[in-house]
Amino acid sequence: MLSGIILLWFVLTALAVGFVALDIRTTPESAVLKWAFVLIAAYTGPFGAFLYVLGCREPLPGLHARYVATRWRQVLGSTMHCVAGDGVGILVGAAIGSALRLSAPVHLALEYVLGFGFGWTVFQALFMRDMAGGSFARSLRMTFIPEFLSMNALMAGMVPVMTWFMASVPGSEFPRNLSFWFVMSIALFAGGIIAYPMNWWLVARHLKHGMMTVRRREVEHREAAAEGEMGEMSHPAMTSGHVGKPSRAGVVWMAALSVVLFAVGIVLSVIAP
Repeated sequence: MLSGIILLWFVLTALAVGFVALDIRTTPESAVLKWAFVLIAAYTGPFGAFLYVLGCREPLPGLHARYVATRWRQVLGSTMHCVAGDGVGILVGAAIGSALRLSAPVHLALEYVLGFGFGWTVFQALFMRDMAGGSFARSLRMTFIPEFLSMNALMAGMVPVMTWFMASVPGSEFPRNLSFWFVMSIALFAGGIIAYPMNWWLVARHLKHGMMTVRRREVEHREAAAEGEMGEMSHPAMTSGHVGKPSRAGVVWMAALSVVLFAVGIVLSVIAP
């Protein structure tokens, strides 16, 4: 029964990845978020495809900027960006740790270091360096705290779910088995749910970006003339309910909260049945 469910899951995942990879080529989204949604579909199968259609896919020509300007879609883009980038490192760390049969603390540390390292240096600092004037070093400084907060929340949701399922699903502790990747998919999805509120706070205070609309300049000008706008380029600052940047104390409090969330996730994994 379980093996049949897992096989069906990966069939649906293959279909979801194919759909998103083909369809998103015509979606006027930034390149990094296009890759993010393809990775999310690979991680979470039909759920990832559903989130892409609901949160990013242009409903009608010329409406993408208005469609993604709502706060919840901006936060969805930020969360997908986090899960996609961090997920690459986490999955690599999980596979290495399981293959080498590392102890639980070392295994967890490896996942965290690789997940945070790839998410921060590549998906955040490297891919978003244009927002820092093209400076990679400046981008690293700007994205460290947002990545730290988001990563902690992601791991807080992932760790207990991963531990519980690996203890319950036979063979899921070995990366050579499909059940291992099935469990990691569920864990990443759970981590994304827990990371969403943290990303809401980060986007609302302009510490992370959300969805963006990127079109060819001539199309942008034509739509601006038709709609009486100044071009169609969405940015988190354009969303309603703007909140100013947080104080240093506010950032410290949220950092402490993220660490507490992560610690709670670890405790829950330790007391897993």
